[in-house]
Amino acid sequence: MDDEVAKLIRRMNPPRVVIDNETCEYATVVQVDSVNKHGILLQVVQVLTDLKLIIIKAYISSDGGWFMDVFKVTDRDGNKIRDAEVINYIKKMLETDAQYFPTTSGSVGVMPSKEHTSIELTGTDRPGLLSEVCAVLADLHCNVVNAEIWTHNDRAAAVVHVTDETSRCPIEDPKRLMMIKELLRNVLRGDNDLRTATMIVSPPGDTHTERRLHQMMFADRDFERVQSVGLGRAAEDNSSRPQIALLDCFERGYTVVTMRSKDRPKLLFDTVCTLTDMQYVVFHGTVNTGRMEAYQEYYIRHVDGLPINSEAERQRVTQCLEAAIERRGSEGLELELYAEDRPGLLSDITRIFRENSLCIKRAEISTKGGKAVDTFYVTDMSGNAVDSKTVDSIRRQIGQPVLQVKPKHNTPQPQQETMGFLLGNLFKARTFRLVRSYS
Repeated sequence: MDDEVAKLIRRMNPPRVVIDNETCEYATVVQVDSVNKHGILLQVVQVLTDLKLIIIKAYISSDGGWFMDVFKVTDRDGNKIRDAEVINYIKKMLETDAQYFPTTSGSVGVMPSKEHTSIELTGTDRPGLLSEVCAVLADLHCNVVNAEIWTHNDRAAAVVHVTDETSRCPIEDPKRLMMIKELLRNVLRGDNDLRTATMIVSPPGDTHTERRLHQMMFADRDFERVQSVGLGRAAEDNSSRPQIALLDCFERGYTVVTMRSKDRPKLLFDTVCTLTDMQYVVFHGTVNTGRMEAYQEYYIRHVDGLPINSEAERQRVTQCLEAAIERRGSEGLELELYAEDRPGLLSDITRIFRENSLCIKRAEISTKGGKAVDTFYVTDMSGNAVDSKTVDSIRRQIGQPVLQVKPKHNTPQPQQETMGFLLGNLFKARTFRLVRSYS
């Protein structure tokens, strides 16, 4: 009965989206007003990030039964959003009461479709792992349509969408699927893997690929930091790790989470996704970026209505948010490949990387209209930067496909704003105090 009442209320108060290019000098303002429900913040952020928009600032408020969010966004070049098609798409997606779906504009972070078979992989990361997985798929005549691969804390996770190489149809033969499972499990297991490796072949689902990767790495406990790195490397990693603090707001029954980290695209999606999947609700919050750093502050409770009330829970939330920020960190040199798609292309490219002693830290694979556009983040075997001679050697070996080094993306930096007013009068003094003490 309660669900039916909630649905009626939502129908009577449909979401309202206002997109304004006049109010702010440097960004487009997207305001979303809606009846509140668990997960709505993540759904809104997902729509914006799937369009590859940069969220420079965000103000969140959802006390009571109403949700209000204000985002200041630009495209990746720092321009306001002027494209009428993009503006109409945002309004259409956010003003519907149905489940939001991401764009299909070539992004790897799309939902699975009925046109391919989805393969999920988790295991211990090691040099050459992706090359071995791609070689097995090529030998089994599987065509990789798109894929995303993450590594973090010596763990690896991948969501790979494949079709039959000849028919370009989903793979449905049980015997063939069993063979794919068996061979990929052997690759993931390795020779000395003491931790469990998993490999799942599944029919198309409705989970966003990037959200699924967060869930897979969380289930694989990648948030437990590995202590086996060298001393120099460990010191370097510790100096650049996110700074996360959890504070109590007893008078309002909230836990206040503050985060400071390097800024990058999709950072807000990653942190909100993790909080949502850990069953926490963001009631108020602010996001502010400047000078290549991002500050996030959230007033949260668990879905049971309680704030964080134990040291073990506090530590777990801290570790998981830290992992969420680091998983997509652009570690290594970014290489982008453009090529005519063909059977075995990905296997050949990853083999060349392995033969040149490169480690793939993250990868985004996509194909569309017979073209392959693949992005790889690579380091040498020690985790250090790749020199230009190695890149030139790889270019010669690859041949016809275009391989280019992508410059580090610099998020456009707006003028700094006073943050004390962002959550309204109720939290005015507290918000200003927290941000100042943390910056």
